Amino acid sequence: MNKQLILKNRPVGMPTEDTWSLVESAIPEPKEGEVLVQTHYISLDPAMRGWMNDSKSYIPPVALDDVMRAGTIGVVLKSNNHPNFNEGDVLTGWGGVQQYFTTNGEGHFKVDTSLAPMTKYIGALGMPGMTAYFGIQEVGKIKEGEVVLVSGAAGAVGSVVGQIAKIKGCTVVGVAGGPDKCKYVVETLGFDACVDYKNENLYTALKQNCPKGIDVYFDNVGGEILDAALSRIRRHARIVICGAISQYNETSVQGPKNYLSLLVNRATMQGMVVFDYADRYKEAAMQMGMWMMEGKLKTEEDVYEGIENFYETFTRLFSGDKRGKLVLKLIEE
Repeated sequence: MNKQLILKNRPVGMPTEDTWSLVESAIPEPKEGEVLVQTHYISLDPAMRGWMNDSKSYIPPVALDDVMRAGTIGVVLKSNNHPNFNEGDVLTGWGGVQQYFTTNGEGHFKVDTSLAPMTKYIGALGMPGMTAYFGIQEVGKIKEGEVVLVSGAAGAVGSVVGQIAKIKGCTVVGVAGGPDKCKYVVETLGFDACVDYKNENLYTALKQNCPKGIDVYFDNVGGEILDAALSRIRRHARIVICGAISQYNETSVQGPKNYLSLLVNRATMQGMVVFDYADRYKEAAMQMGMWMMEGKLKTEEDVYEGIENFYETFTRLFSGDKRGKLVLKLIEE
């Protein structure tokens, strides 16, 4: 049987366990030109919360009574005359939170697990890594010698953003929650400093760690941290709005209070969506794979097991009880 997680209602605030329903159905048969894929791992991302809202966004919402959307990686079990994919191929794409699915291949890519384990292809070599690569370079337009601030610095995107900025010759300061994460950001990832937003005054800490101001702020969090960053930006600073996890479960969203700093400093604030760079994913994956081989880019996956444990694992996105890329293993061995 095929276990699937179905979206049953649109949550207001933090989703509850009954937001979804776990069902079983027959394993589907691929039609002509399709393949049957067994999902090994799914990616858990903050964006999943927005996909549940019935509101205008960069991607249509997940429909009620449909399988919950998620990035996946798995193995082709059967090919019904598919022109590109054969039995045994490893595919990454958008299979959703289910153990098996059929696809015509659109939006799916074949990957080589002899070069990197499966989890890397939904982490640093997948959507989070692509987001970091294009967000900090194409939108942030970092230059050697600049000061870069990154929120969510111990997370899947932020950790890669900061390391790319270091590779490009920037001074990099992270923001993370708790002393253990801050230690990881500095000692393992190589950031120059890290602010503990749970135990430090943000304004004081940013003044100490960014005495000359901030040239680029990569924002994964929004809210109070965005306001504090805006208070320290320099002339012609660039703020990259990648996410706002502090606001996703709020019923009343808090916008930036210090936005006039953009005017005073002739700065820009620009949103970024990784899908805009889909035609360049291969370029980014090759470069980051090289950095990983050279030891310049360190990545980590936080892996949990069982589709039955989806909700408990999903909540770690918002509690902060994770480090690196959050992944759920679906295959039952």
